[in-house]
Amino acid sequence: MDPLSDVLRAFRLTGGVFLDARFTAPWCVATRLSAEDCKKYMTDPLLLIAYHFVVEGRLLISVKGEPAIEVRAGEVVLLPRNDLHVLGSGYGLDPVSALDLIRPSDSGGLARVSHGGGGEATHIVCGFLGSQDPFNPVIAALPSILKLDVREGASGEWIDASVRFAANELTRGKLASSGVMSRLSELLFVETVRHYATTSDNPDAAWLKGLSDPRVGRALALMHGDMCASWSAEALAREVSMSRSAFVQRFTSLIGMPPIRYLTLWRLQAAKSQLRESQKTIGQLAYSVGYESEEAFSRAFKREFGLPPARWRDQQVAQ
Repeated sequence: MDPLSDVLRAFRLTGGVFLDARFTAPWCVATRLSAEDCKKYMTDPLLLIAYHFVVEGRLLISVKGEPAIEVRAGEVVLLPRNDLHVLGSGYGLDPVSALDLIRPSDSGGLARVSHGGGGEATHIVCGFLGSQDPFNPVIAALPSILKLDVREGASGEWIDASVRFAANELTRGKLASSGVMSRLSELLFVETVRHYATTSDNPDAAWLKGLSDPRVGRALALMHGDMCASWSAEALAREVSMSRSAFVQRFTSLIGMPPIRYLTLWRLQAAKSQLRESQKTIGQLAYSVGYESEEAFSRAFKREFGLPPARWRDQQVAQ
């Protein structure tokens, strides 16, 4: 059992590759994933994760306010919150819009970019993961940029070979199955998050470390798989074959709060995202995140965020 994969599966992530980009130094582009880039795979995703796999060469990547990170051949870089980012061959270059450089493939394969000054070559393939669920606590716990050498780890050589094979086939207009690319995209994401969770000293990674525990991770997967279920500490403890007291203690030590407190916060964060993104009534929204009555939901929301949900939504619209 892989708790991290189980939790991510509960978020119903769909992935794919949409662009084959080849650059020669000097070059620099600014880009951000759009729903249009993903239209072959899904319609109007509410959450997007961008990633770039470097097939050949090297690049620098940065988001506003953070230092640039170098990414070399065999490494993948992910942007968990799909921030606007700059890719380039070096420092101090003025970026152009990547959108203006994209050209459709004559063979019906991936869209392409070919750009630069004729120097050192860099070849990347660009992909995404998307979801119709607007809130994802895994994403909330991650930094703006994550990097992974896909050759690391027990299955690193297999992952590297799979990604390179897929990239080669895609650039030739083959391997059109979205299912294949979705699984590869999810694999890259899972391995990158796993690496971050096990190596980071960031206290925000504590939630992710909890996923490495088979029983706590299983409980998280159950809650995220059906947040509307009438979960109790006793029910979750039974599902993971522990006593209630031992389960609550273990969950709290790893996640930083008791399981039902965690479930309440996740439901309310999911509700907050839906208040921003949807036109559901407060009653509809309450039911969709596991509350049996609008009144109970409104009380819980106000207790956590200081305003009733209707007023909170009005405040967001006015900003």
